Amino acid sequence: MPAMLVGDHVMVALDDLAGLFQLNVREDVLAGGVTVGYKGKTVILTPGQALASAAGRLISLPAPPSRDGRRWLVPVEFISRALAVVYDSKLDVRKNARMVLVGDIRVPQITVRQEVLGPQTRVTFAVSPRTPYTLSQEPTCILVRFDADALDVTLPTFAPQGLLQSIRLSDPNSTISIDLGPRFGSFRALFVPQEDGGAQLLVDLMPGPAEQAPPPTPRGDVPQLPVPPAPETVPPMTQPAAGGLRTVVIDPGHGGEETGAKGATGAQEKEITLAVARRLKASLESRLGVRVLLTRDGDQAVALDERAALANNNKADLFISLHANASIRKEVSGAQIYYLAADQAGEEARKATSSRQTLPTVGGGSREIEMILWEMAQLRYLSQSASLAGAFEEQFRGRVRLNPRPVQQAPLRVLAGANMPAVLVEMGFLTNPDEEPQLVSNAYQNTIAQALLDGILRYRDLADRPKMTPSQEPSPTPSPDTARRRQ
Repeated sequence: MPAMLVGDHVMVALDDLAGLFQLNVREDVLAGGVTVGYKGKTVILTPGQALASAAGRLISLPAPPSRDGRRWLVPVEFISRALAVVYDSKLDVRKNARMVLVGDIRVPQITVRQEVLGPQTRVTFAVSPRTPYTLSQEPTCILVRFDADALDVTLPTFAPQGLLQSIRLSDPNSTISIDLGPRFGSFRALFVPQEDGGAQLLVDLMPGPAEQAPPPTPRGDVPQLPVPPAPETVPPMTQPAAGGLRTVVIDPGHGGEETGAKGATGAQEKEITLAVARRLKASLESRLGVRVLLTRDGDQAVALDERAALANNNKADLFISLHANASIRKEVSGAQIYYLAADQAGEEARKATSSRQTLPTVGGGSREIEMILWEMAQLRYLSQSASLAGAFEEQFRGRVRLNPRPVQQAPLRVLAGANMPAVLVEMGFLTNPDEEPQLVSNAYQNTIAQALLDGILRYRDLADRPKMTPSQEPSPTPSPDTARRRQ
């Protein structure tokens, strides 16, 4: 279907829609409007108004209809928002994929990404809704066939590697091919259902026994510091559940037009935080079996309160926000871990963090629920957040360069509404000429992700450890002389 860009909006012609969907388009010259009819039902459009009346319902549109010569143009969202109200088949517009789905056609949305984990490469398929699949190995590729009519797929772009040459759509169009490189030895796969009705398929590509991981590629003339080596192997993909941890939310800072800090050679904070978040997510899922959610899994802007709201709505046990720092002084360096310092904290604020209200329930009766002020939600977890920050500091030492003041408190909005232990990790300073090349290297990002994983394990172990009463504490072991005297 022909489309054109008018301002910031993708527009289509009503004449083209009429031919595709058997519509009757009529212009009301006197009223200055347009009527779109389908089997006795109508949609009324008015020039200059981003609204449509569909079968008596008022529908908002992202842009008003406009003229292009003798033709009327409407935003492509008109199909799913207004036309769908009067049409007798399901209509679904996939704007990014330039698809309009009519009827009960099975076209799952699939986002594919690849990441290097030490000597291995992981290919992750995020599938929505959950779709059956088969996986088979051919001489030069691994084929993932989805039980679907077609795929609305987003594929990654990357340079060919020793284990992985490319990821592409294959024949038929419901198949994705993972083209293998010369270093490939074997693979393993894990299917992880998600509570939102989607799923993740994790495919790990492993080298042959004689292969070693290549060293990281230097970035031009940028001096390269010694980087801690990545782990020799990625731990097995199935591990016992992480004690009391069930859900962890990782927040890659910034995104979209909010690039965050920038380094002298062009490194962007939003890209580094997303890369480390994906690595940490993969490690947590494969090693601990916990549910991990990202506040963003692409280059889009997310409001600060929406990030904490995602954690609250999914009853997360931990909230970890990842950032890279900047300073006008280039010599400033080192990672820092923050937890909340509320401007008006103290006992009075702590007592005001929640109240109880009685609300009616379906079928009669009532129940009490706890109402928590958004700005005060984190105050109830300050001690746990401090413990989590301390666990991260402990695991960073010796592996990740730390700032002279590694653990600090600050009134950070992204943490204020989190109703669980929450910290913000500044992984280093992009404005430091020595730290920028480290922060963009695969090996150092793996090291940070491993230190964060170990910090979460350390925090979990401390949180799960039962507290002893004085009567339960073990008595000191007596010396041999004391033991003989007691005999």
